Amino acid sequence: MSAQAPVKRVTVPQIMQAKGATPLVALTAYTAPMAALVDAHADIILVGDSLGMVVHGMTSTVGVTLEMMILHGKAVMRGSQRAMVVIDMPFGSYEESPEQAFRNAARVMAETGCGAVKLEGGSRMAPTIRFLVDRGIPVMAHVGLTPQSTNVMGGFKTQGRDQSSWPAHLTDARAVAEAGAFSVVVEGVMEALADRMTETVVIPTIGIGASARCDGQILVLDDMLGLSGRVPRFVRKFGDLGSRADEAIADYAAAVRDRSFPAEAQVYR
Repeated sequence: MSAQAPVKRVTVPQIMQAKGATPLVALTAYTAPMAALVDAHADIILVGDSLGMVVHGMTSTVGVTLEMMILHGKAVMRGSQRAMVVIDMPFGSYEESPEQAFRNAARVMAETGCGAVKLEGGSRMAPTIRFLVDRGIPVMAHVGLTPQSTNVMGGFKTQGRDQSSWPAHLTDARAVAEAGAFSVVVEGVMEALADRMTETVVIPTIGIGASARCDGQILVLDDMLGLSGRVPRFVRKFGDLGSRADEAIADYAAAVRDRSFPAEAQVYR
């Protein structure tokens, strides 16, 4: 019997061809079991540095290390087969120079086997994006609200409320596209600005807290499943697994305490 051909993952050209077509589906995942669930439905799985808060209880993404991203990236690659896996470059791993960015991005790709990396920043990161792409590393860009820069921004603030700031944001989006990014996450910007960005650039825009007219959407998986606490306004909870898990754990605790678990079916005679 012949061996089954491996499932082919979504590629960079396929993502780029989605511009203006059926919206791309993207979600975060940080573990193999969750990646397996997402893989059946998503075009892109992002191993986001949000894992620092979601998985490790950090207060921001700033403390996330390259080793953490690689560890979770390996798990997500093992759990998925079809979706393109993109791994965030954590704070401090790429800003110093294009050469630093290449060393660390090459390590991430070599050790995980992922399809691309993501880094934050617009015009200021365009030379780095070009440096990486020219050396064979696909890059997803990230503009608008950039969580790694919230200490400079003064918190998680919606971008583009003042129309006078729009030209700078549009310049950022154009700069990363022209530098060779194959797609760009547009986070936390006014809807009309996100629409303008989508019209302006030739690469797909992936919205989060942006506009339904972006070329795709991404959410943090735990947020949309109701596994997080307080979530941003732009999140829609498509499930309430947190409440159901709490009920299940409470039922287990009660069964242990009243000695109804383990029952006959769960013991060996």
